[in-house]
Amino acid sequence: MSTSGLPALPAAPAPGRTDVAARLRDALLGASFTADGLLELLGAPAYAALARSETVPALRATRGDTPLEVLVRLFLLQQPVPHARVADVLPVEECLEDGWLVRVGGASKDDVAATVDVRPYGGPGGEDWFIVSDLGCAVGGAGGIGSREEGVVLGVGGASTTLAGITVRTPVSAALDLGTGSGIQALHAAQHATRVTATDLNPRALHITALTLALSGAPAAELREGSLFEPVREDETYDLIVSNPPFVISPGARLTYRDGGMGGDDLCRTLVQQAGERLNEGGFAQFLANWQHVEGEDWQDRIRSWVPRGCDAWIVQREVQDVTQYAELWLRDAGDHRGDPAEYQARYDAWLDEFEARKVKAVGFGWITLRRTTAAVPSIIAEEWPHPVEQPLGDTVRAHFDRLDYLRAHDDAALLEAHFKLVSEVVQEQVGLPGAEDPEHVVLRQHRGMRRATEVDTVGAGFAGVCDGSLSAGRILDAIAQLVGEDPVLLRDRTPAQIRLLVEQGFLEPAQGV
Repeated sequence: MSTSGLPALPAAPAPGRTDVAARLRDALLGASFTADGLLELLGAPAYAALARSETVPALRATRGDTPLEVLVRLFLLQQPVPHARVADVLPVEECLEDGWLVRVGGASKDDVAATVDVRPYGGPGGEDWFIVSDLGCAVGGAGGIGSREEGVVLGVGGASTTLAGITVRTPVSAALDLGTGSGIQALHAAQHATRVTATDLNPRALHITALTLALSGAPAAELREGSLFEPVREDETYDLIVSNPPFVISPGARLTYRDGGMGGDDLCRTLVQQAGERLNEGGFAQFLANWQHVEGEDWQDRIRSWVPRGCDAWIVQREVQDVTQYAELWLRDAGDHRGDPAEYQARYDAWLDEFEARKVKAVGFGWITLRRTTAAVPSIIAEEWPHPVEQPLGDTVRAHFDRLDYLRAHDDAALLEAHFKLVSEVVQEQVGLPGAEDPEHVVLRQHRGMRRATEVDTVGAGFAGVCDGSLSAGRILDAIAQLVGEDPVLLRDRTPAQIRLLVEQGFLEPAQGV
């Protein structure tokens, strides 16, 4: 793995060494070098531009000489700053000795520059964290990353925050961050896991993860080098496994942070298939993944075949791109669009040749969540949901699997004896022609979590509207049958399927204590 063109990294924290990271953290916080501090200094437009790797607005907003402006130019914008000015803000000599900074500026070397990108990141509980990454690589995206070195380590992008948001956050004994990168998932896991193990094929990523955790004031993780589950011992199991793997389906392993080096979507398939035996009972494994849409195959059947035995699964396809869109996205991610046109065309052709050989017509992106279960018949749900959702979704994901358990434990007769409540912030919409006596469609819509919408019939709408936990489902149906003049036995016979769907999708919840 080539890292020859990348600068040396700051020294990793180690027992017996001066904790420069802790002193640096105190200095950064003292200057309000935080997510909130940046927003106040830069303003919303310039702050948002940084997330797109656009630095001109931030450069314009930091033409003063305050400590915060100095730090923004140094660590976020990677600008040389006079040594004397930095010395007023940071323990500069210690940072130079430890490798966070280097002297620059010609023969005089009167300026200093950062060796890594340090970016403030607000934790879910208001924590002030810092994510370390290689220079120019805090975010990727359509503008392209700032380095083409194979072993470059990126910071926090949209995929990272998506995975952090959907992860189930309950106290656990052991968590595994597989393919840790800059350490963002390990940092989140450290807040609710007694022990965190972080692995990566790239040793530079493990080093940067150690820096991220130390600079964020988080407990150290156990760092192991290797691919997929290779660094995990056969007898080790976890309560939580998370991975934002190098899932890009590409013709070769060009960039370690994104290209898995296996053919097609084999890396994601292997990761999912091997996760089941690494989970403790009731444990969750949560991944981001790409999968191929192959001619003559149903994509849902393809992904269902990945799910290991003994696991429930919830697979959500969030986006689908045709092969040309997909190739262009990742060519731009690597900055190839800014290079030699002939080389760009050759790389583009290589992507399309690969897809054509595999009969791939499109590529899906989404979330895969596994939960270890003892159920005789595990549940595997694969669905397409490209619509807006409300992050964080960790509680929504956990509730989904809780509902599966409930429905497995209750046959239709038990459902009719049960009491339900309409989930808060669910609204009813009626669609029909103006002046019509009855609506053509009745839709229940969620305003939280997955923000689902589902069409129901008149009985379903009436049933959901009455559910406040006071009456059993059967008694509610009997009352509806009397109102609409329908045989209550027939209504009780045909409605449990609709109740089951409303519970499964989170519109109804079992009433507690009834």
